[in-house]
This record gives sequence, C-alpha cells and structure tokens, in this order.
Amino acid sequence: MKRAIERELDALRAIAMREGSVPPFDAIRDAVARSLARRETEGLLPVLNGTGIVLHTNLGRAPLAREALDAVVQIASGYSNLEFDVEDGTRGSRYARVNDLIRETTGAEDALVVNNCAAAMLLILETFAKDREVVVSRNQLVEIGGGFRVPDVLERSGARLVEVGTTNRVRISDFQRAVSAKTALFLRSHASNYRIEGFVEDVPAAELVALGARVGVPVIEDLGSGALVPLERFGLAHERTVQEAVGDGCTLVAFSGDKLLGGPQAGVIVGRSAAIARLRTSPLLRALRVDKATLAALGATLRLYLSADGVTRIPIYAMLSASTSELRERAQRLVARVPSALKPRVVDAEAFVGGGSLPGTAIASVALELHPGDLDGFARRLRTGRPALVGRSEGGRFLVDLRTIQPGHDDDVLSAIERCI
Repeated sequence: MKRAIERELDALRAIAMREGSVPPFDAIRDAVARSLARRETEGLLPVLNGTGIVLHTNLGRAPLAREALDAVVQIASGYSNLEFDVEDGTRGSRYARVNDLIRETTGAEDALVVNNCAAAMLLILETFAKDREVVVSRNQLVEIGGGFRVPDVLERSGARLVEVGTTNRVRISDFQRAVSAKTALFLRSHASNYRIEGFVEDVPAAELVALGARVGVPVIEDLGSGALVPLERFGLAHERTVQEAVGDGCTLVAFSGDKLLGGPQAGVIVGRSAAIARLRTSPLLRALRVDKATLAALGATLRLYLSADGVTRIPIYAMLSASTSELRERAQRLVARVPSALKPRVVDAEAFVGGGSLPGTAIASVALELHPGDLDGFARRLRTGRPALVGRSEGGRFLVDLRTIQPGHDDDVLSAIERCI
C-alpha cells in the first residue's frame, strides 16, 4: 500500500511541477484505491459466472469437482509417489499414475498426459510426421480461441500440410489421391466453434481408418472437447465421444482435460500401445509434462466416471442437468431479496456449452433480469467487486444466468448486487 501511495504522489509531483496544481486529498485517496484494485485484479480471482456459458474459456473453463480439489490438497500439500515406485523402492513414471483410469474410461490400449491438447498434437506431429506430409480435409483447418491454427501447429512441428477436398465437401477418394511415399498421417480435427450445413459431404472416421490400413497410414484425431459420456442424456445434441473415436480404430486420439471431461487443464492422448510408446521416447515430452496437482485432479475426476452417479458430481454436468424449474425457483428467491430499485424479475434465457462444443446449440435456461440506471457502470462495478460477478448486458438490461451459477453461490450473487448499489 505504501508503494502504491508513493507511485501516485510521484506522478502528482510531476504534474504539479508542470501545471502548478494538484488534485484535492479525496481525489488522491481514490486514485490510490483504484490503483490497488487494479493490481489485485492482475492476479487470479474467483469469479461468479452469470454468462450462461458453461465452459467459458476466459473464466477458466470447467470448475473442478470437490473430489478433485480434495485430491490436489492431499497430494500437493506434501510429498507423493509422483516418480517413485513404492513397491520396488525405485524410480517410477509420472505418466503411469492415471493410465489405468484413462484406459478404463475410454477403452483405449494405452494413454499419455501432457499439459494441454495443443501440446498433445504438437508431440504427435513432431514424433510421427516431421519432414513428412499430413493429409487434412480442407473443412477441418480450424482456428480456435487465442489465434491457435491447425496449419501453424503443423508447420511448427516440421510436418507439411496437404489439403484435400473443398470447404463443404470431401470424399474418401480425395484422401486416396493425396497418398504418396511422404505421407505420414491422416489427420481429423474437431470443428470446434463452427458448423457447415447444407450441400455438404464428409468422410466418416471408420472409412478413413480403413483406407489408412490399406495404404499403411495411421489416422490421428484431434477430438478437442473430450466428451466421455453421451450428451444426449442431458438433453443436448450428440457430441462425438472419445470412446467412439477409439472404437472407429484411430491410431491416436487427443483431447482436452478441462472441457467436457470436466477436469484440470491437460492434453490426453489415447490409442494404440505401439504409438503411445513412440511418444514416450520423444525428447519433447519432458517440456510438455504435467505436475502432481494436475495428475491428482485428473485422476479424481476420472474416478467419478466409474461410479453410477459420479458424473453429476462434476460441476459442468451438474449445471447441464439442472432443470429449468430448479433454476426458476432459485431465481424467484433471488428476486424477492434484490432491491426493488433494480426492477428485478425472472426471465427465460438461453445458455450454451461453450469450449468449442455444440456451437450454436442453445440450452433452455433461466436468468435474473436487472434494470440499473447506468448499465455499463453497473456491469463494471459487478466485475470489479469481491466476489466478481460477470453477466450479460443485453437490450438495456443486465442478465445473470442461473445455469452457470452453482446453487451454493446464490447468496454471493445477492451480495455482489447489493454492494453495487
């Protein structure tokens, strides 16, 4: 605090020497307070997500289950067997710590975990396709958030991109014609945040795998979101699962840990044992490895998939499975407590999965609608309060979507709103 005051006074002295005046004391005090608040927001802060986007990349994607948090505390607060075999008393492998769980939940022969899905794809391409060709359908050359582009990763890995088909139509014959002595891989990439509809044609994974088997070219799939359960059980459209990709015979499948899997940020690679074994010998692997906290959280999350009701204890699936009647009851209780000056009321809303999953597919939801006089100022005060609350400004009103607010945080939402007024 003393350093913040000194910085503000130094700036004011420079202004005083140039202009011959300084602001009153109250203005100086408020400027110091704003400076301290800005510095606090530079670190990580908890945020109440009232946007209705379940996997909000800017807000940290999937919240961790209580079991995952407990596992992190237990393992990270002391020493562990991260790279120690307690049976033999010799050095062990960190990569083996969650392999059995991944194999059991996905049906794959073997698995490997790195620090994110982009790293997983970089490792695969560098290991199998350096100085060789990778054949990709033109409609799968995607760019996702943060400017991440599939062609750029291919280039960085040392592989050469071979595009086939057109933007809207690609056939198995396009892949067949592209095969040469330099072909290393057929690559399937998750469409992420867009859909092509209308006059379209695509190549099913199983058909591409069959071609790969005939010509000796492995098929790699970047699945992106990493769904381990059918989303239809939550009333949503179908999202390709990891088990489907494995069942289609893909040599390797890469997916994220912090999207539809509902765990920590990680890149999971599953597939054939021989292919995973090659990845383990890569010198690049050490630069991409995960730490003990990530492995603890991932393992605890995967265990939830092995029990009957475990999936709904994962926060994103608890959010997706909440009925609109439950959300409406919570919203009505909040309306009864929100100051009447904001003209609160309960309204129907639309939520989204986010994280590149089911783009354009809306989920029926319920929101708390508020009408502050200064909408932009109100939204800013909510964002910068403690706890921070982020919602949607829409048509002159402010919406807090209850689907992405966990039930235990309803009182926090009320406190954040009361502080603003």
